Amino acid sequence: MDESKDIYDFVIIGSGISGLVSALILAKNGYKVLVLEKNHQIGGALQIFSRDKCIFDTGVHYIGGLSKGENLHQFFKYLGIYDDLKLKAMNQDCFDLIRLSNGMEIPHGQGYEQFVSGFVKAFPEDEIAIKQFCEKIQEVCSYFPLYNLECEGERTYFSHHDVLAIGAWDFVSSITDNNDLKIVLLGSGILYAGDAKSTPFYVVALIMNSFIKGSYRLVDGGSQLAKVLVKRIREHGGEVLKHKEVIGSEVNDQKEILKLICADNSSYRGRQFISSLHPSQTIKTIGESHFLPAYVKRVKGLKNSVSTFMVYLSFKRQSFPYFNHNFYEYFTEDGWNTVDYERKNWPQVLYVCTSATGKSDEFAESLSAMAYMSKDEWSEWEKTFNTIADKQERGEAYEQFKKQKEQLVIEKLKLRFPGIENCIKNVYSSTPLTFKDYLGTPEGEMYGILKDFRNPTGTSINTKTRIQNLYLTGQNIVFHGILGATVGAFVTCFNFVDNNTTIQEIKNHE
Repeated sequence: MDESKDIYDFVIIGSGISGLVSALILAKNGYKVLVLEKNHQIGGALQIFSRDKCIFDTGVHYIGGLSKGENLHQFFKYLGIYDDLKLKAMNQDCFDLIRLSNGMEIPHGQGYEQFVSGFVKAFPEDEIAIKQFCEKIQEVCSYFPLYNLECEGERTYFSHHDVLAIGAWDFVSSITDNNDLKIVLLGSGILYAGDAKSTPFYVVALIMNSFIKGSYRLVDGGSQLAKVLVKRIREHGGEVLKHKEVIGSEVNDQKEILKLICADNSSYRGRQFISSLHPSQTIKTIGESHFLPAYVKRVKGLKNSVSTFMVYLSFKRQSFPYFNHNFYEYFTEDGWNTVDYERKNWPQVLYVCTSATGKSDEFAESLSAMAYMSKDEWSEWEKTFNTIADKQERGEAYEQFKKQKEQLVIEKLKLRFPGIENCIKNVYSSTPLTFKDYLGTPEGEMYGILKDFRNPTGTSINTKTRIQNLYLTGQNIVFHGILGATVGAFVTCFNFVDNNTTIQEIKNHE
């Protein structure tokens, strides 16, 4: 069978959430859609793995904006997937607990009233600054129409670029001199690679606002979200194929892609093409010669955000409690200058969570801990590759490196969870190389291209490319995460479906 004879309206590279959401939006609107995924498991960062009969998430540990009427809730309702998801609402009074090196513990509560009250109890003399922070979050969010389920507004970040040029740390420093307060207000910074030198306030605002307005866990892993999206895509006549690594393309003289070529020698023709890959990977996949040299140079020159080292613990039966909130553990007083760290001080910050399962609300089966990891730590093995589909060994030195890092993380966990070492059944870990190999990111980064308030337009990515029928989607379009990648998918699809009609439909869903 010559698969290249079928011509699709859209061929989408990558089955991360942005690729799947784009496919579903287009399929719902009557287009013939095909998604090509290189791995055995679909979903990109939604992928899970199982050890000791425990489910571990690789990239998605909780989701914001899912309370009734909020943005992601409405997006998922429009897509027809919300009712099929197994969700667990996190604690109203504390969905994130920030724990500082001096022993101070501050909860992030859901709802702005709860959020403010938790901070005021700990910092009564800084009530004005705390309220200013919350007001600024909501003000900045108002500049993003689609985030607020609108097509346009009187003030948008398109017409007011200055809203993109506010530094998160700079703003917080302008409202308070209390260093502890600065760190806890921005305490979930490891979730978006928060860095005092570069992180824009709008990234903080869009992400924190969504969690404050409704934080949830996906019970038994994030892969359920990918599975439901694929089910809906197929119900609307779309196709999703695994083990289809795109390695090239055929482009005509008019700079239009005619077909994509896969590693197994199959090819797929389309009228339009969407890549959910990192922009630099898209260029490499399609063929660098098909892009303008200036565009290639610009994309290659963009700095990627930091990646992470993950430690996964499975527990002995009923030995460790389930916590319905996350922990952000700080072991330094310099909380927002830890992206660039000294190895001797690693890890300085940890994100820690226990996984929600359908088996027990009292005890945890597993725990995940995440720490920054810079490229110079793992560059020795940069040229290696290892996935389930293409299994290769990285060598004994690599395995020893992982064991050493695992132990350093566990030593930190023992400080905050006394006795945890007696609960551990087995220890597993992954480095940025895992993200690089499975997700196709250039440097294993989890948060895409680094957003920099000092150069907001220079670090932005347009959905359109100079190849006439090639478009981009994904976490680099607006911002990262489940919500950010979903918004990015809609932004891309608005090149082909009516945005006013679609947004009205989104708002009307109950």
